[in-house]
Amino acid sequence: MTSIYPPLTRLEEHRKQFPALANKAYFNFGGQGPLPQASWEAMQEGYEYIQQYGPFSGTVNDWIKSEVRQTRVAIASELGAAVKTITLTENVTVGCNIALWGMDWQAGDHILLTDCEHHGVIAAVEEIARRFQVEVSTCPILATLNQGDPTAVIAEHLQPRTRLVVLSHLLWNTGQVLPLKEIVEVCHNYTASNQPVRVLVDAAQSVGSLPLNLTELEVDFYAFTGHKWWCGAAGLGGLYIRSEVFESTSPTFIGWRSIITGEKGQPEGWQPSGKRFEVATSAYPLSVALRSAIAIHQQWGSSQVRYEQICKLSEYLWQGLSQLDMVSCLASSPPKSGLVSFVLTNGQSHEQLVHSLEKRGFLLRTLLNPNCIRACVHYFTTTSEIDQLIEAIVS
Repeated sequence: MTSIYPPLTRLEEHRKQFPALANKAYFNFGGQGPLPQASWEAMQEGYEYIQQYGPFSGTVNDWIKSEVRQTRVAIASELGAAVKTITLTENVTVGCNIALWGMDWQAGDHILLTDCEHHGVIAAVEEIARRFQVEVSTCPILATLNQGDPTAVIAEHLQPRTRLVVLSHLLWNTGQVLPLKEIVEVCHNYTASNQPVRVLVDAAQSVGSLPLNLTELEVDFYAFTGHKWWCGAAGLGGLYIRSEVFESTSPTFIGWRSIITGEKGQPEGWQPSGKRFEVATSAYPLSVALRSAIAIHQQWGSSQVRYEQICKLSEYLWQGLSQLDMVSCLASSPPKSGLVSFVLTNGQSHEQLVHSLEKRGFLLRTLLNPNCIRACVHYFTTTSEIDQLIEAIVS
């Protein structure tokens, strides 16, 4: 197989910024991305700065405000969103919970899930159903991987009492990219309901891999993390809230970052931006690390350029796996994402193979629903790594 890359020397230099790539073939970006050296150093310098000048001082507080603001701007720019629509969170699950618990649920309301959602989100929805007597149903999106219309499936399962549709933009188990704009339009234009049908997106796999313009997509809630495809430090993510639904979403967890404080130190109202859903003290150097990681990706190319490269490598991996008699890919055509899921047809245990591969320096993961192995490629994955992985699966 031949390389599908630009000049190899440029790629080699770019990859040197990710120390974790030096001694392994990494195919687990959907779980957590490798932290760039510059991000690690920026984070360390941030902690050193805080200790040198504070840690609680006017100088440090000014530094925190500046760094967090710059990171919020960097995130908004990558997502095609206004800065005021971005709430900083710890991860995707927190973002989903902000949206879920921020709605004014009434007994008999309906939430629609797909059958490809993460168990963390499912558990939160089930608890809302228990507390507020909300009905929950699930629609069969998994079956549309190779044939069928996901938008039509969503439309068929909307009900007059549907208040919220919860889905993933990029399915974490199969790698399928859902037509989000069309799905949002169907939900927003659903006339059988006496209340607007909102859309909450689990964006764990889409942010940092797909080119995005959330303003154009008109999605209501978009929860994401920085530690997967953006390769930021674990512990910092975010939530986009569409301006039109901002005021009708109530804060659940509340702290000094959520509020406007008056002259006498008393709360006088909510913050008029995404800060309203933030709580209190955080590990602020994580913001510096994430912004540094985003900048490193932008050095390689735009989000569109990076996505196109991801798709080329994904197809390369899919083709290589499809040629193996012992492997069957879930997708019958190359996925339009960096996630390639497959099953073994020779009776070998998925867990056993993944464990064996890790011992040999190839990092993948198993999934339970459907029962499969998932390999992830990023724009800086090499074709030689893919070739070696395929050879390791066979041997």
